[in-house]
Amino acid sequence: MKSEFKNWALLIFLACIWGSSFILMKRGMTSISGESIFSDSQVASLRMLIAGLGLLPFALFKLRRLLVKKDFWLLLIVGLSGNFIPAFLFTYAETGISSGYAGMLNSFTPIFTLLIGFFIFNNRLTSYQIVGVVVGTIGIVLLTIAGSDLSLSGSFSHVIAVIIATLFYGISLNTIKYKLQHLKSVEITSLAFLTILVPSIIVSFANKSFQVIQVNEFAYEGLFFIAILSLIGTALAVILFNQLISTSTILFASSVTYLIPIVAVVIGFGFGENLTVFQIVSMGVVLLGVFTANILPKFVKNSSKS
Repeated sequence: MKSEFKNWALLIFLACIWGSSFILMKRGMTSISGESIFSDSQVASLRMLIAGLGLLPFALFKLRRLLVKKDFWLLLIVGLSGNFIPAFLFTYAETGISSGYAGMLNSFTPIFTLLIGFFIFNNRLTSYQIVGVVVGTIGIVLLTIAGSDLSLSGSFSHVIAVIIATLFYGISLNTIKYKLQHLKSVEITSLAFLTILVPSIIVSFANKSFQVIQVNEFAYEGLFFIAILSLIGTALAVILFNQLISTSTILFASSVTYLIPIVAVVIGFGFGENLTVFQIVSMGVVLLGVFTANILPKFVKNSSKS
């Protein structure tokens, strides 16, 4: 019971952190007063660079793990598919759609996680998991429709970018769960970021991120939000998330993306965006999906024993 409570606490905490990350990405690109700061690729590369540097001491302490050839390639897959590539896809997406809408679309992750686990890693599914994912997906679709007024003038490519990012998240989640469970969460996170540290530095120089810091008067404001996004929303959150994967089911861990849109919508409401009855009902459907997939099976099992 104590372990289960801890898992739920982690899930909600991560939902709050990642639900806020979309606003932080936006603030890295545009100041509070509306001035342009960093481009989408600059925010992404700086995010990866700062997170990688923050985790570097932990990675160096466990550097010998990368000498195992199999582990190196698996950690590289996690670094690229779980962090590096999605970082660029999400910031690109937010040049055309709102942060709230991006948060909603992020909830495709459990679907891809489930499908990849089933077809590639032969993960068996229960009827409750299938129903829960379907119900949660319906809720996300409704929430997406309800939040359509939050989107900007982006093209279909901005929506596709988020969906592709969630596909990569599914690859990373399954790799961690089924191939890297012999490593601790801190080791997985720090070493995965170490594998992408050099690419992050190269891209940051190539897209002139450091030049912006020198010439843009709002650069430090943007850098402040990017630093929070990197150290808390990325480095710390990924460590906690990897821990959650190791102590729960992969579907439970990926269910955090069902809660992220709720946080994103609530934050948007705090910033003056409208919160409609349709949105509230849609979020209720999302929570019903999470309940069906993760709580209902245990409730039924306990009832049958009594």
